[in-house]
Amino acid sequence: MKLRPLSLFLGVALLYAACTSEPAEETPVQASHAELLIFGGPIYTSDEGNPTTEMVAVAHGKIIGVGTRESLDSLINEETAELNLQGKTMIPGFIESHAHILGLGKSQRILDLTRIKNYDELVDMVAAAVAVTPKGEWIEGRGWHQSKWNPQPEMVTGYQTHEKLSAVSPDHPVYLTHASGHASFANAKAMEMAGIGPETEVGEGGEILRNAQGEPTGIFSETAQGLIRQHIPETTRESRRLSLEAAIQESLANGITSFQNAGAGAEDVAVFQEFVEEDKMDIRLWTMLSGGDTTLLQEWYENGPLVGDRLTVRSIKLYADGALGSRGAWLIKPYEDRPQHYGNPIMPLEYIHEVSADGLEHGFQVCVHAIGDRANREVLNQFEKAFETAPETGKKARFRVEHAQHLHPDDIPRFSELGVIASMQGIHMSSDRPWAIDRLGPYRIQTGAYVWAKLLESGARVINGTDAPVEPVSPIASFYASISRKTLNGLPEGGYEAEQAMTRPQALKSYTLDAAYGAFEEKVKGSIEVGKFADFTVLSKDIMQVPESEVLQTEIEMTIVDGEVKYQKGD
Repeated sequence: MKLRPLSLFLGVALLYAACTSEPAEETPVQASHAELLIFGGPIYTSDEGNPTTEMVAVAHGKIIGVGTRESLDSLINEETAELNLQGKTMIPGFIESHAHILGLGKSQRILDLTRIKNYDELVDMVAAAVAVTPKGEWIEGRGWHQSKWNPQPEMVTGYQTHEKLSAVSPDHPVYLTHASGHASFANAKAMEMAGIGPETEVGEGGEILRNAQGEPTGIFSETAQGLIRQHIPETTRESRRLSLEAAIQESLANGITSFQNAGAGAEDVAVFQEFVEEDKMDIRLWTMLSGGDTTLLQEWYENGPLVGDRLTVRSIKLYADGALGSRGAWLIKPYEDRPQHYGNPIMPLEYIHEVSADGLEHGFQVCVHAIGDRANREVLNQFEKAFETAPETGKKARFRVEHAQHLHPDDIPRFSELGVIASMQGIHMSSDRPWAIDRLGPYRIQTGAYVWAKLLESGARVINGTDAPVEPVSPIASFYASISRKTLNGLPEGGYEAEQAMTRPQALKSYTLDAAYGAFEEKVKGSIEVGKFADFTVLSKDIMQVPESEVLQTEIEMTIVDGEVKYQKGD
């Protein structure tokens, strides 16, 4: 893959060769006057030296003044436009620290199974799709989670079986992805097309679940999903464009000005570049490369990272294990609700070490998905080994563990000691905690699950997000979960392990300045300071002050990127 010339990227862009362990630098703005003045409501800056301000002045897409009207008077003239917040609250633009941008867009164009309450509702949705889909065409969906269903259907190894689904879709192959993305549910037609039977084997890192007679139940976990997925028609360039366009609009509607994308192949990056060239990239996109593609990595090693104001490619995504919901998270001790089962690694530890060392050498940040305590420990071990061979580079590398959900107490301080970022999603605690205790048991939940406060107290950086489309791409929901430790229904009353809650300033910082730090971008975004991008989110409520119970009622009034309104409620 040949990188496009830098001149094609719009706005201020910097191209780094291999030495990218330093943050992107802000570019001074020379302006005789402010093009836009914002005032009239609470403004939280995420700048610890100046946490609130009265007014913000903007010119040429950058912040040129922060202070009072008197202090900014010299920047105001008859050409300065004014934006009166009318009591609404403004914060730095939300930065989504871990989500899947094309998956988010695609999820709006397939069956949305996130809200179904039981297996029967899933079957009904598929039956409705069958009625309007030509025979033989694939029906896809995503978002089901058997642990949240009530009533529970008859289960085999913790999952439903395909018979009822297959009965309503005899002529359509059906492939329904678990909310986590780490398991899938296929009907009989899909298994027939893929040649799946009692004798089908799957390699290390995946599992075909079977009943007592050895017949596949329709559930495929981790790498076994590829047995079915390879028979689904390939994603086209046009479908990628549609997904990206939908995801950008959904992000803006949720107040997101920057999006950290957790994995992209060559075709994905090509579409991202097209959108930048066509001036359609209305958010700032930072993406990890799919680390399983060795050819892709070698090409980027040769060319070096790309750092721009609307598209940055400087990181690599790897997988150490699966998800807790699919029992694929890799644990030190077995699952409470599936004895003798420990989950499983996805990529060999030797490969994680190899890519970590190569990333250090070529200036790429390495980000590894790890959910279980064994996976987190092993990833930290591989990072540590890589850092030992390049200690000076390692200190600046800002490698990340994506999710870091369940940690052994001994490993919590290692994040700070190694300078590794904990890229966590507050909404996962809210969504998973009611059933996660059945997987892990009380002791592991209480000592190492979603331990934001322990990590912060140890000096680690914790950055926030939603993992969309695993969860809705709502920073407000994740902020609420982070400060309340409750489900989105407000339960339990005192919160789960409430001592691990973030304070409101910590939660805001995890979604703004610390999130920018997680992408080497804290000098150009993440707080309302002079010289940074004029990216803001305007909220209907003051989430730093309103009662906790009102936080979820907060709406996005306006999303501003480069000083331009890209979303306004009601438009």
